[in-house]
Amino acid sequence: MTRDPRPSPSTSPTTSPTPSPAPSPASTLAHRVSFTTSAGHALVRGALDLEDTDRGLVPHRLPRWVRERHADAQLAMAQSQTSGVRLLVRTRATTLALEAVPTKRVYPGLPARPDGVYDLLVDDVPTAEATIRGGDTVTLDMAAGTARHDLGAAGTATFTGLPAHDKTVEIWLPHDETTTLVSLGSDAPVGPAERADRPVWLHHGSSLSHGSFAASPTGTWPAVAARAAGVELVNLGLGGSALLDPFLARTLRDTPADLISLEIGINVVNADLMRLRAFVPAVHGFLDTIRDGHPDTPLLVLSPLLCPLHEDTPGPTAPDLDALRAGELRFVATGDPADVAAGRLTLSVVRRELAGLVAARADDPHLHLLDGLELYDEADHARHPLVDGLHPGPETHREAGERFARVALGGPFGALAH
Repeated sequence: MTRDPRPSPSTSPTTSPTPSPAPSPASTLAHRVSFTTSAGHALVRGALDLEDTDRGLVPHRLPRWVRERHADAQLAMAQSQTSGVRLLVRTRATTLALEAVPTKRVYPGLPARPDGVYDLLVDDVPTAEATIRGGDTVTLDMAAGTARHDLGAAGTATFTGLPAHDKTVEIWLPHDETTTLVSLGSDAPVGPAERADRPVWLHHGSSLSHGSFAASPTGTWPAVAARAAGVELVNLGLGGSALLDPFLARTLRDTPADLISLEIGINVVNADLMRLRAFVPAVHGFLDTIRDGHPDTPLLVLSPLLCPLHEDTPGPTAPDLDALRAGELRFVATGDPADVAAGRLTLSVVRRELAGLVAARADDPHLHLLDGLELYDEADHARHPLVDGLHPGPETHREAGERFARVALGGPFGALAH
């Protein structure tokens, strides 16, 4: 099996001149691993690149060459948020203290976002969760299209009362915050754990795959599916950035994987990025590039989950300004359904075209299609409406993940997943 790879607003964030924060108080725990050492690097899974900085280790979900060439503010923020990134250790420790600097998002006029959750699992069993208050803040003014980055201090997520026997411990980092890892303290030695027997599932998608409005990092639908199927997840779900970019196809091509899936459609529609004439060749080219590096790897195309906002109305998507003034974040579709005849895209059109495209590539026996309505449809929407008109809530993440594990990871991927 392939081993797990290691390593918005239009205005780019500006950093305030706040001086670098002092380190948090020293822990009384006897053992401490710095993440800027090779030992620290060895503990991280689910990131494609690890950047040593003077504040600690920053996991990135896209490689350095992509970040340097494609300086889009939305993509930069999304890829730095640690969805699917986790620490994997072997230890007898009963106490673990993870020191880190989280980066919180603040939206003026809207309620404060909850602190990101750190999920701890012992031998695959969810055992504890913690949060870190404070840290850096990025203030995003959606009405003005501006952003400001203010520096803050590191904090510590502490887990106590863990079983004293030798065990595998995972700490899943917050899926919707950037995390700078400083150190890991413990009351017994900590070392890297290996899971060479587990297949690696590489997934790319939109904010739905990134985990918007999931309750915790193990509650995003890809994490739910991966844990149910016993596969190692590399989550390249990138909020607002599943746009069929060639550099993403090359990244997927070059990343070791046993299973690959692509959630395609919603971002292309809500960005009003392309017309039908460009969309179909772009998907073909995206798949062709992946196949250059993974000629026989099971590859699944996931068409859009239900989103009534864009089922028959094109993008672009925009914040509902009336809702913003009332202190609520909701979205509206601003396109004209009459323009579909001229080639503008909706989710209904995308589903139809993806089905035809996969059928046209019938010479690829390892290519599969999953209709996104099998994960979330009208009946599901009646029970669990989209939180802001665009993103699913925690219940939908759980149900969609369970369904994907059963239908996909237990279907076309079933020979590899276990």
